[in-house]
Amino acid sequence: MGAKLPAEFYQRVAGHRERLRKKFLTHGLKAFTDEEVLELLLIFGTPRRDCKIQARELLKRFGSLAQVLEAPLEELCKVSGVGPKNALALKFVHEVARRFLARRLAKRPYISCAQEVFEYLGHSMMDLKREVFKVLFLDARHHIITVEELFQGTVNESAVYPREILKRSLELQATALVLAHNHPSGDPSPSRADIDLTKRILMACRVLQIRLLDHLIIAKEGYFSFADNGLLNQLENQVQGVF
Repeated sequence: MGAKLPAEFYQRVAGHRERLRKKFLTHGLKAFTDEEVLELLLIFGTPRRDCKIQARELLKRFGSLAQVLEAPLEELCKVSGVGPKNALALKFVHEVARRFLARRLAKRPYISCAQEVFEYLGHSMMDLKREVFKVLFLDARHHIITVEELFQGTVNESAVYPREILKRSLELQATALVLAHNHPSGDPSPSRADIDLTKRILMACRVLQIRLLDHLIIAKEGYFSFADNGLLNQLENQVQGVF
């Protein structure tokens, strides 16, 4: 067993923890740095010990708060001073956030919660190292039926098949869609391939009378909305000329 630390050490740690708690209760999470967020989470699994060093090491190893929370349990435990109890606290709060955001979306009208949709997608997509392609399936009243990840790709491209999107739409009896994928590069600007893919999906949707409401590109620098930037309307006009 190691030498017992002096009482002053434990008092100092307790005082620091209490300051963090009061800071959160007074100012909320917006007043916290990512390091302080992790430190407070680690405290839940670490009685009577300073967690500042572990929080700093986690950020150094994984790069960001989101990437720490996305990291596998076994990878978190490889960081010095982070044990199974600490890692469990980090993974638990991450899964709680996922469930909360997903359920907040359920059966909500897309037209009035676009920002909430982005918050949910950003939470799960912006720090991924590979491209993933998700689809929000909506009913006739534009209420969200479900959000599903349909495709995964490399850092530069994603193999997306419009027929699979339409097949799943029919299975769910969806009448409208919102597409979303991430750019691991950090830049949300649409590529030529993104634009061409959106046009192909628009054409497929038109055949089955399913509306495509938007295509969001998620990245660290923000997001790009085909609808908000007028690009979806341009593509719709091009598709109308084909049919």
